[in-house]
Amino acid sequence: MKEYQKTLFPYAYNILGSAEDARDAVQDVLSKYIEEPREGITNEKGYLIKSVINHAINIKNRRKKIEVGDVWLPEPFATEEADTNMNLRDIASYSMLVLLEELNPKERAVFLLKESFDYSHQEIAEVLSSTEEHSRKLLSRAKAKLEELNLQRKASAADEVQLSFLEKYINAIRSRDTQTLETILAEDISFYADGGKLRVLRKSCLGIPEVSDLLMVIYQRFHRSNTVMAAQINHQPALLYYMGDRLITCQILGIAPDNKIYQINTVVDPEKLKHLEVSGVKLSMTDSGNTEI
Repeated sequence: MKEYQKTLFPYAYNILGSAEDARDAVQDVLSKYIEEPREGITNEKGYLIKSVINHAINIKNRRKKIEVGDVWLPEPFATEEADTNMNLRDIASYSMLVLLEELNPKERAVFLLKESFDYSHQEIAEVLSSTEEHSRKLLSRAKAKLEELNLQRKASAADEVQLSFLEKYINAIRSRDTQTLETILAEDISFYADGGKLRVLRKSCLGIPEVSDLLMVIYQRFHRSNTVMAAQINHQPALLYYMGDRLITCQILGIAPDNKIYQINTVVDPEKLKHLEVSGVKLSMTDSGNTEI
């Protein structure tokens, strides 16, 4: 059963966007499976995957809807290849998880199964106890929603982003170099912050001038004395801010192939950071070096 936890976790996490909820969902399914009769189950792995997906959909449906003007960001998950306790390749990118919040749970499940796990519509229909036609409709609806919101932008993977680029970004903020920072940010840059029960300066912000100013104010008020580390979170480059040994902020960057930052997701919620275990690289205060994350 322990091996199944590694297999099942990505399905639950990608649907729920919460590592803690995903672990609970997997444990619920495995506990129930152990306790109940197993007659007639010929494909144990397939049965457990189906159970976890449907359980995660039910949990997602029960979760309180986000109020207008509020921001809910997924729980960050370390995806460094050194972590051998998880099928890391199956963990969705952070930008993908953020955009998937625009879909309802079934649309999200179908999109993930087809696009991320390469399921056929027949296999999806079997998982959701539905029909192939309904699976196709859900996928079409999901893609239409994402296309309408113009959210299907590809983020560069962490190993495609040079450490020197992140140093250039953080040094521009530290030194209040607006001119350099604005060359790094995309014209449609978006900033989101999730503090959970903690108050944040701003929950969302759009456009170069406003985001640039906000980043500098946040740094001067909250991060001047912090240690800043570069890390890989959900396959994307991220900056981790530490107060002593305590992680207080995780900032995941959506960086386009042209080295423009188009999305900044800042997680300050202590509940979403308490289980994040990641080894990072301390950023230099100079713009040198070509080390990759």
